[in-house]
Amino acid sequence: MKTVSLSGSLRGNVGKKDAKKARRKGLVPCVLYGGKEQIPFVLEEKAFKPILFTPDAYIINLNINEKTHQAILQDVQYHPVTDSLLHADFYEITPGKPVKVAIPLRFVGTSDGVLRGGRLVRKFNKLLVKGLTEHIPEFIEIDITPLDIGDSIKIENLKVPDIEFLEPKRSMVVTVRTSRVMTTSADEEAEGEATEEAADEAPKEGEANE
Repeated sequence: MKTVSLSGSLRGNVGKKDAKKARRKGLVPCVLYGGKEQIPFVLEEKAFKPILFTPDAYIINLNINEKTHQAILQDVQYHPVTDSLLHADFYEITPGKPVKVAIPLRFVGTSDGVLRGGRLVRKFNKLLVKGLTEHIPEFIEIDITPLDIGDSIKIENLKVPDIEFLEPKRSMVVTVRTSRVMTTSADEEAEGEATEEAADEAPKEGEANE
């Protein structure tokens, strides 16, 4: 996993009034948990840019009052109207203790089914996994080349050493479906064949009067 460093400050008071005051200053109230104790702190809202607006998963070196903690971003809350950040939860990494994190998927290759006119449908862009941070990859690569129309790849088909997938094993990750164009063409072809058969079976002029 990639790493990024962020610097925050301890919150002197914890409460709604203190949180609102921090937000007016462009700060986001945060909590670091998972270690020996919960640590309330604040981060500048702009500091979240490299870890929120990216598909990548990060290990975050949190510097809080000159003490560094390794963590992962666990959850964020947004204002329902303005979409501004309201709160963030960070989970402290403990050596030898598994963590849960969403890992991005990288699809490579060109599907045989797509080349034949099918439509590639991605059900997931990230997958939730559990494992030690040293075993968690930056991304999971999925080769879609062998997929024909109607084929799919499920979570149970993915193999990543020392990693546990937390989504249902039978969940579909990616599939190739028949495109609307192909369906329309097939329907038109079938309709044309039916019209030709009807014409062949219709009595010729003069036959009906015999």
